[in-house]
Amino acid sequence: MTALTGRTVLVTGANRGLGREFVAQLLGRGAAKVYAAARNPATIAGDDPRVVALQLDVTDPDSVARSAEAAHDVDIVINNAGLSTPTPVLSADTTNLRRELEVNLFGPLAVTSAFADRLAERSGAVVNLASVLSWIGIGASYGVAKAALWSATDSMRVDLAPRGVQVVGVYMGYVDTDMASGVDAPKSAPADVVRQVLDGLEAGASEVLADETARQVRAGLHLPVDERYAPFTARAAS
Repeated sequence: MTALTGRTVLVTGANRGLGREFVAQLLGRGAAKVYAAARNPATIAGDDPRVVALQLDVTDPDSVARSAEAAHDVDIVINNAGLSTPTPVLSADTTNLRRELEVNLFGPLAVTSAFADRLAERSGAVVNLASVLSWIGIGASYGVAKAALWSATDSMRVDLAPRGVQVVGVYMGYVDTDMASGVDAPKSAPADVVRQVLDGLEAGASEVLADETARQVRAGLHLPVDERYAPFTARAAS
């Protein structure tokens, strides 16, 4: 379990969507300080003195190192920054896939690595925002990157749990943010997703399934591949 009251938290991608909601709810739960990180810190909104805008590009090693030096008192890291430019996985042009891997996989790995020793000293936590598309291969290149983050999250837990660090993987379907603005499908409210994540963090969870889609897909991972993909195959054929 990781209490939030009085803690110092780093949130990546904090200038919009889920990141902005994380900052707001962390303050509401008594966080002492929130480093709100973004590539352009001028886009961080709000005037609460507990919020420290931090320049951070998770794909830039020098930026990650500077952030780790500046935010030396962090107890909890929330790897929220993400990129979605889904492209067919067999596309000859791998530009989008590589960009998604840089942001959605290598970014969280770099940030967590930079803060790992301090988190261990403080019995802290890492939260990785993945996706239901980690488990079902219909998300093109984005799904590949999030599936890699799922695996990396489990590997982080193996490495960090013995050092007293809680590692939480978060999985959900569409959320009503800019990233999903072009999607015509049911979406979860950012406030509801963040509430469940923070509840899970404080309860000691290793996984948070933040909507019914994630719960249904997760429950079916034991099924044979053909059965798991049957609903999607039937939908494509209709």
